[in-house]
Amino acid sequence: MQGPFDKMFGHSAFDFNHDGKIDAAEWAFINDTIFNEDNGETSELYDEEEIEDELEEVGLSRDELEFMDEDERREALEDAGLDPDDFMDEF
Repeated sequence: MQGPFDKMFGHSAFDFNHDGKIDAAEWAFINDTIFNEDNGETSELYDEEEIEDELEEVGLSRDELEFMDEDERREALEDAGLDPDDFMDEF
């Protein structure tokens, strides 16, 4: 018995074991690579440029923040109106 996606993807590059059917592992690969479903989760990771821009907008320097201890850095970010938890892994 063929599944609904066998007609679409069977006998293709996604049929890794060449059995003419798309099994669960092959479907998971298709789902992750083509449809890129993220289950509604959003990534809160910033790239370096976004961090620099956000800090510059409020008058902070990444270099200065790196030399501060954790409590000073947290206070400086809070005083600038930023959430210190958003930058937790950056320094």
